[in-house]
Amino acid sequence: MEVDFSLATLFHVELNEILAEDEIAPISPTEAEAIINRSPGPNDPPWSAFSAIGVWIASVLLILIVPTVILLPYLAMQDGVLTDSQVLADFARTDVIAIILQIAAIVPAHILTLLVAWAVVTRWWKFSFFKMLGWENGGFVWWHYVVILVAFFVFAALVGNYFPEKENDLIRILQSSQYAVYLVAIVATLTAPLIEEVVYRGVLYSAFQRAFGIPAAFALVTGLFALVHVPQYYPSFSTIFLLTVLSLTLTAIRVKSNNLLPCVILHTLFNGIQSVFLILRPDISVPTMPEQAAAILDLIK
Repeated sequence: MEVDFSLATLFHVELNEILAEDEIAPISPTEAEAIINRSPGPNDPPWSAFSAIGVWIASVLLILIVPTVILLPYLAMQDGVLTDSQVLADFARTDVIAIILQIAAIVPAHILTLLVAWAVVTRWWKFSFFKMLGWENGGFVWWHYVVILVAFFVFAALVGNYFPEKENDLIRILQSSQYAVYLVAIVATLTAPLIEEVVYRGVLYSAFQRAFGIPAAFALVTGLFALVHVPQYYPSFSTIFLLTVLSLTLTAIRVKSNNLLPCVILHTLFNGIQSVFLILRPDISVPTMPEQAAAILDLIK
């Protein structure tokens, strides 16, 4: 009889001897070979749940801190604004230039978030960023996206018909100037989908599903995504509800496909269509920019 001294066989024998010492049931040769061939990936990432939570916290803090830092020099130029907290808050929410600076600051905040996520996902170049997150179609084809988008927008129209959107921070931002509308559309289409999917369905979900199981990871990621959007859309509960449904859909796609790429594609398409609607919306009344604000923007274009 030929004796097989392969690595899997030796590993199988040694591991079963260790398991026998602890009175644990032995494993089969197939299971031993699977352990040897196991490599990190989207469902077995090389980062922990603790590291994933750190990336999420960093993403939230950067969105809060970076716009404030970029806004400070402009605020310092305004007499009396920095001396009163209420005046400062009102100025930041109503001044055209202040609003535009805060929107534009989201881009560097997203870039920094991506760098933090890259450091955690790749373990500083030890692993492939795209391979660890899952950059394949995962069985999704173009008509899947069409069906999902059509179904979602029909559902959103029905919800909006019975529960109209209430005024919220985003609407106030859009009503501040046409510049704000275009900037929001650009950020929402070009950077937000990628960054949000990397953080939520990428870093968080991958670590959570390994640590806590798929149901818990599904619930946690869906909830966190909806939660961080509440301040932006409160008190428009219909919008918050639809964002939660969107999060459920995207997380379900991540579970089904075992890849992040389909989530990024669908999120980008969704935001892109929303941005077109946003620019064409007749119900958003955009006032004319003050001459001083327009002049400053002309200088920095």
